[in-house]
Amino acid sequence: MIEKAGRPFPPLDCMLGLYLHIPYCLRKCLYCDFFSIAASPFVLDEYQLLLAMQIEWAAAHGWHGPVSSIYFGGGTPSLLSPAAVAHLLRTIDASFGLAGDVEISLEANPGTINRKNLAGFRAAGVNRLSLGLQSFNDRHLTLLGRQHDRYQGLEAVKMARAEGFDNLSVDFIFALPGQSRSELESDLGAFVGLGVEHLSCYGLTAESGTPLARSVTRGDMQLPDEDFYADAFMLIHEQLVAAGYEHYEIANYAREGCTCRHNLGYWRRQPSLGIGAGAHSLITEGWGSRWMVPADVDAYRHALRQDQEPMQCLEIFDRDSALSETVYLAMRTRRGISDAELIHRFGITLQEAYPDAVAANRQWLFQADNHWVLTPEGWLLFDRLILPFL
Repeated sequence: MIEKAGRPFPPLDCMLGLYLHIPYCLRKCLYCDFFSIAASPFVLDEYQLLLAMQIEWAAAHGWHGPVSSIYFGGGTPSLLSPAAVAHLLRTIDASFGLAGDVEISLEANPGTINRKNLAGFRAAGVNRLSLGLQSFNDRHLTLLGRQHDRYQGLEAVKMARAEGFDNLSVDFIFALPGQSRSELESDLGAFVGLGVEHLSCYGLTAESGTPLARSVTRGDMQLPDEDFYADAFMLIHEQLVAAGYEHYEIANYAREGCTCRHNLGYWRRQPSLGIGAGAHSLITEGWGSRWMVPADVDAYRHALRQDQEPMQCLEIFDRDSALSETVYLAMRTRRGISDAELIHRFGITLQEAYPDAVAANRQWLFQADNHWVLTPEGWLLFDRLILPFL
């Protein structure tokens, strides 16, 4: 087992991506399957102190920087005060050091931001804001359980620009219950018109255990069929690419130079440290191991106050499982994976490792600039096409 005195070794081979999970929300959305709980000022104040404790604990027990990307995710990270964000960023800098061009992202819901706290987040060091807009159709926003309307979504973008955020990402959800083609086109046109640097475009899915899944099971709601989903996916692809965006990952589009460095680190299987209840980490020493802080704030508090490792080991990879995960993650991206990378890391080419899978997927799998990549049509079938590689 990859551990020392019951604690994980730090990553050794490149700079670190650091994720902070803020599980608190004013209200859980209908479709959300992430770990999230009700917020209050008291629990937020205590929780940010626990995050700082884990950062310092990790640095004292072998994790090291510099940190190349920081991502505040949730939950609703914009419920944190700017002072809390500033304190956490100072703690990270003092504990690990920051790369000179560190990317610092913070997810924000339109209903939780204003000019004052946006200015505070920017002053604290946040240089990339991710806005959970989801839709500009008020009926769909209500259906999803969002706490903002179309007007507030547009105002959030305007306020962010006014406070100096020049790297904006927005979330867009499509294939909504009852969504028509004209509604989809109207929403897509509104998102293109924002002129933001990055869009994350997700087809709505009924994840097990969510209120949406229960509604679909009862027959209260019906998601669009596969044909609508496929048409919507390709329409979004065509219009965003025509508008100058690179479709650089299944669900993500970016202007030149504005891809999300933090998420690229995940897809390239680079070391990452997860801070907070429910956060995941990847240690890349050897073939790698994956760790998780249990999604339980009480257990998280107890471990830190007892000076114990808050993470638990989920998986220790061998060569074959590391190879499979590397291919799985890379094939999600437009860059794909090169045989040179695979030979360097695993001593084998893609075709040598998976001859039957490569042959079966020739309709969607091709080589560009010496990298194996899937077509956008292949991405539509990703869950099925990737199975022979796993």
